[in-house]
Amino acid sequence: MTDKLALRARLRAVRDGFAPQAPIGLSAAFVARLRPGLIVASYRPLGSEADPAPLADAARAAGCTLALPHVTTRAAPLRFLSWDPSHPLERGAFGLLQPVADAPEVSPDIILTPLVGFDDAGNRLGQGAGHYDRALAANPDAWRVGIAWSVQRVAALPADPWDMPLHAIATESDWIAL
Repeated sequence: MTDKLALRARLRAVRDGFAPQAPIGLSAAFVARLRPGLIVASYRPLGSEADPAPLADAARAAGCTLALPHVTTRAAPLRFLSWDPSHPLERGAFGLLQPVADAPEVSPDIILTPLVGFDDAGNRLGQGAGHYDRALAANPDAWRVGIAWSVQRVAALPADPWDMPLHAIATESDWIAL
């Protein structure tokens, strides 16, 4: 666990110091998966996290339903709640901007997940609370897309037995299909 803690600290510092020259890229492979009625879980970035807005905007334009994570405590599971961009968000646990708690809960077909780090095998390093680990496990058939800056890429990440690899990673410079 200490290795992951040290790696998180190092990658957060790298991410915090990164000045992206472009937004997260929109890939033809991503757009090709979009269909009206699909549910795409996105997120609102915190701090220096990469913003998935270009992908979420494309999903909405394709007729997909958007969802955002809703978290109440460190121990509580992350729930994906339906969200229309015309509806206001509330400030939740950890400073997250999230839908109001009574918004409909949904099961996403595509999950855009924030990353602290990633490798070319599709392993992801998250914030460390396990929210996305549990959410990905609860939605095993969802297409998992990590969103990160290119500087968050590492040669290899330690993976635990419960970790679910990503299917793709979007950065400002690459679309990495796995």
